Order: sequence, then structure tokens, then C-alpha cells
Amino acid sequence: MLPLSGLKVLDFSTLLPGPLATLMLAEAGAEVVKIERLGPGDDMRRYQPFTDSDNPNFALLNRGKKSLSVDLRDPAQLDAVLAMIAETDIIVEQFRPGVMKRLGLDFDSVKKINPRIIFCSITGYGQTGSKALVAAHDLNYVAEAGLLALGADRNGRPIVPSAQVADIGGGTLPAVVNILLALRQIERTGEGVWIDVSMTDNVMCWQSWALGQGEGGGMWPRSGKEPVSGGSPRYQVYQTSDGRFLAAAPLEDRFWKNFCEAIGLDPKWHDDRRNLEGAIDAVADIIASKTAADWERQFAGRDVCCSIAATLKEARYSPFFAERGLFDRKVAFGGDTIAALPMPLAPEFVRTETVLSYPEIPVPIETKPKKDLAI
Repeated sequence: MLPLSGLKVLDFSTLLPGPLATLMLAEAGAEVVKIERLGPGDDMRRYQPFTDSDNPNFALLNRGKKSLSVDLRDPAQLDAVLAMIAETDIIVEQFRPGVMKRLGLDFDSVKKINPRIIFCSITGYGQTGSKALVAAHDLNYVAEAGLLALGADRNGRPIVPSAQVADIGGGTLPAVVNILLALRQIERTGEGVWIDVSMTDNVMCWQSWALGQGEGGGMWPRSGKEPVSGGSPRYQVYQTSDGRFLAAAPLEDRFWKNFCEAIGLDPKWHDDRRNLEGAIDAVADIIASKTAADWERQFAGRDVCCSIAATLKEARYSPFFAERGLFDRKVAFGGDTIAALPMPLAPEFVRTETVLSYPEIPVPIETKPKKDLAI
């Protein structure tokens, strides 16, 4: 019996934040029905890379769900959705503020049908405020929350994040956490709740050290100049002689001492606080003198907090992740299988199927013909 077995979820979301949230709910046992627009369905289905079967990203994010094709502007189809809501526990939607209200599917409307409904809205800027209707993407959210400017190259240019921090860290994860909290609250009160998830708001939680430094000490972080944002030789990426990169993070003094000994750093740079830029350059010159393989051998068995930056393909097929069984589960796709997206959920709380399916074609919603009232 999985933790969320017996719960029903209607998923009106698209692309990444909402679908990943409902995927976690589905993995934990909830029955998730994805509502897709009539015709093309979720935009993710046609994103690149696109195959004859579908988009693999859509398959990864929507495994274990059902899918219905619905025209929400059709009164009969809307009535069918409202009938489903009466027996639904959780709604997740990702439209701009006001869209669900215009459709007659906002929290106040559906609560009249189902007083215990959990209604989770995921948006870029939240349901209120001057930016509520502004169009934006992950890069905009992290830019406006101050996160983008924290990390910069040595010329001060911010580095584009390689992961969707706002979408997942500010949208998906807060949505799941708050839905679980709402389930607990409903057990006590019996009252439904509307959860307003603002991805930009929630990016702030990812900046605890930076906010603490500014709020508590009045020393607001400088772009790319702080200990964990590129300003220290103890938390830096260095290039090796064969064009690979070493991620060096010997922050604490004991690790830094081991690191200095391992690379043979001139003692004048051991107290790096005297000249941070000079120490970075001195370490960079040494690391550039050997290959990545040389440094892996040099650091083996030493507590130096160093790693060679793996490509994603190398990480996917890493012996370490194979030992952990991280990619053992598969998703049926295109007549074969692809590795399922790993979930940040304990194995005890997720489905046990080793090969998972996803809704390849959204099924048209069933509507009941209106009764003939003619005498």
C-alpha cells in the first residue's frame, strides 16, 4: 500500500513544473489524470527531440498517468470535467492567474462541488502582485530573484544555469511539499485549500547563505566573488591539460591543507586570504599541468573534496549510479525502453514496476448527452 494510494489527482499543467510534481504523486500511489487540450495535447509532446513515437521528455515526466483530451470551452466536456472534480482530491494547474476562473474551474467554483479539494496553482510570480500576468521562463525567475547574479565568470558575466532551478526548486518541490501538508490539514479540518506556488518567490529559499550574509552582516554578495560563487581557490573549477575540468571544493582548512599538499602548492599561497586572485591563478597553473586521469590518481585516497566534471553521458553510465540502481527502472518508448527519470523519493514510497508506460495518445473525455426536454 503506497502512501498516496486511493487519492485522485487532476493535472491541468504542462511542460515541466506541474507534470514533475504530479509524477511524484503518481509514483507514491496517486491516480493522476492529465487533462490535455484537444488536438495537439501537451506542448511537450511536440518539443525537440521529437520522434515518431513522441517526445522522450514527455514520456519521462508523464509515466504512470492517464490522459484525457478535453476542449474546456465545450460546455458538455466541461461538465464532464466538473463531474470528475466531485471525486477528485487534488487539482494541479499552471495557467496564468485568471484563466481557471474564466473557465469556471477556479478554486471558489470547484470548492462548491468538492469542499475538500486541494487546489495547487503553479505560476512564475504568484497569483497577486504587479507581475502576476507577465510572461517569463526559468531564466527570468532566477534573474529577478537575485540568484543569476550570484555566479559569474571572472569578467563578471552571469553564468546561465544548466538546470531549471526555478521550475523544479521553486515550482515542483514546493508544490509537492505543500500538497502533502494540505492533505494533513484536511484530515484535521475537512476544509479544502488553495496553494499559491510562486516560482520566483521560492527561489529565495535557495539563497540562504547569500541572504544571511546580506541581512545579518550588511555584506551583500558580490557577483562571482564570494567563497561559493567563484571568488575562492577553495571552491573553483580548474581546467586540466587535456581540456577536462576539476571541481575543487576543499573549503574547510583540513581539506585545503590536504589539497595544497597533494598538488604541491607553494606555501606562500597556503594562506589564500592574503591574495585570493593570486591563489586561484597559482592553483590553476598547477592543475593545467596534468591530465584529468593524472589528478584522479593523485587525489585517490585523500580527503580533498575534488571531482572531475563528468559529462551527462558519463554520469548516466557511472559505476557508482549503477551500484545504487538509480537507472534500473525503464519507460516504454518507441518500441523499446529508455531509463526512467530518477525520483527524489525513498524506494519504499514508490511504485515497484520495472517498466513503466505513459499516455501515448490522450483519450477523448466521455460526455453524457443532455436529456431531451421537449414535450
